[in-house]
Amino acid sequence: MAMNEVSYDPFSVLQKSMVVNIERKVKHENEMYEEILHTREIDNSVKKYEIIKEEKHKTEEPMQIQDVDMEIGEEKVKYEEPLVEIKEFHHVKHQIRHIECSLNNDLKIHMRTHTGEKTYQCSICDKAYSQKDNLILHQQQHTGERSYQCSQCNKAFSQSCNLISHQRIHNGEKPYQCSQCDKDFSHSSHLKIHMRNHYGEKPYQCSQCNKTFKEKRSLITHHRVHNGEKPYQCSQCDQAFSCSNYLKIHMRKHTGEKPFQCSQCAKSFSQSSYLKIHMRIHTGEKPYQCSQCDKAFSRSNYLKIHMRNHTGEKPYQCSVCDKSFSHTCYLKIHMRIHTCEKSYKCSQCNKTFTYKSNFLTHQRTHAGGKPYQCSICVKAFTQINNLQIHMRTHTGEKPYHCSQCNEAFSVKSSLICHQRIHTGERPYQCSQCYKAFSDCSNLKIHMRKHTGEKPYQCSQCNKAFSVSHSLKIHMRIHTGEKPYQCSQCNKSFSHKYYLKIHMRIHTGEKSYKCSQCNKTFAQRGNLITHQRTHAEKKPY
Repeated sequence: MAMNEVSYDPFSVLQKSMVVNIERKVKHENEMYEEILHTREIDNSVKKYEIIKEEKHKTEEPMQIQDVDMEIGEEKVKYEEPLVEIKEFHHVKHQIRHIECSLNNDLKIHMRTHTGEKTYQCSICDKAYSQKDNLILHQQQHTGERSYQCSQCNKAFSQSCNLISHQRIHNGEKPYQCSQCDKDFSHSSHLKIHMRNHYGEKPYQCSQCNKTFKEKRSLITHHRVHNGEKPYQCSQCDQAFSCSNYLKIHMRKHTGEKPFQCSQCAKSFSQSSYLKIHMRIHTGEKPYQCSQCDKAFSRSNYLKIHMRNHTGEKPYQCSVCDKSFSHTCYLKIHMRIHTCEKSYKCSQCNKTFTYKSNFLTHQRTHAGGKPYQCSICVKAFTQINNLQIHMRTHTGEKPYHCSQCNEAFSVKSSLICHQRIHTGERPYQCSQCYKAFSDCSNLKIHMRKHTGEKPYQCSQCNKAFSVSHSLKIHMRIHTGEKPYQCSQCNKSFSHKYYLKIHMRIHTGEKSYKCSQCNKTFAQRGNLITHQRTHAEKKPY
């Protein structure tokens, strides 16, 4: 049936909330009512009808023909009428003798948004929808159907709206602008999410820990923290991730891809966030400022670590001695005390060091860099603090005192080792026999019993020793040196221990006592010899 095109402006209806009277004149009106006129005379005034729209109209489709039940007089008849197909509206009435339009079915669909009713269910994943069209679109995810293809890069999409959004990547179109900061976006949903930055809105809340998020996908990803789900797995190393973006970033470790390049120095990065932080080296930007001392930092984690200086927080604790640290790197360095790990090795003499600073200082000895010289014995040092410590051997200064027994030491490290005598602390444990020691060097010497290592060899007779001090004492056999002299009789000894035993002759001290007869002896060897007399005693 031929008909005239209807002009309809849905936005003027919405804004002015006016009742719109639409006149439609049908060329063949007489033909449409021909059968009715044969049966009954009707009111000739029925030549038009009104559409009263009580809520907003969103879209308008081309004119269609639809059967409408009409009540004329006492009889119901059907006639075909041209009508505008209107989607997503609340209520439409055709007022021809108070006849209600059958398009009220669309109201039922709309009401499902309020009731939550979802009558159309996917047979594959059980996801439900309130409208059939939405179900059809969803099912394309399972079938893989992508009917809408980009003409520039051939990427395909299941929905036309997604293709339209995608094409803005190629043409650079960003039609959605933020009213607060004038930032532009290619998609309305991106603008909506961005606006939450200004308003602080976080509508998506975790039901387990009450943490809130700006985006629904962020909440979904966060839920995986609680349930441990990691659906995105690396094909190279089997490492799994809770978010697809994390996997994408991780894959760059395998591919070596660094797509983010610095415009200043051409250095490349695998993540945009790394480039952003790097750029602050060039710009000098330090956006993270301490509220206590006004010191500024280029990275938030640097500020966080710095704040521990003010708060005294030390969250990283040693599992061996319970000492705490403000940073993981400090704990890592501290652990080398317990493990005796020496990660820094000199390439010239193979000497190893626990700390990098000591290693660098040592390297100066090979370069001949010993600028600090003792004025008394002409001994030279690579660092001034080592010279200061050395000078105490000449002055006799011992600034470090034990609070328990008042014994004094020239070096702080010696005091720390000494204090373990009082506390009984032995943090250095042998991995072979589990014997514990108060000093790392003692553990190192002890380990040579298990390994049989004797690194110190006599140049005269090739005898080897596990400790340097033992070699030093041994060398006195060859040199005849006896540095320890008795103050009573001027007799000399090669070892301090031998002098100590000798002094008992003058003092009359007898420290070794027999448990069976209470006889005492000045030397342990004499006690052992005496004890054999009790063991060998014959009854007859």
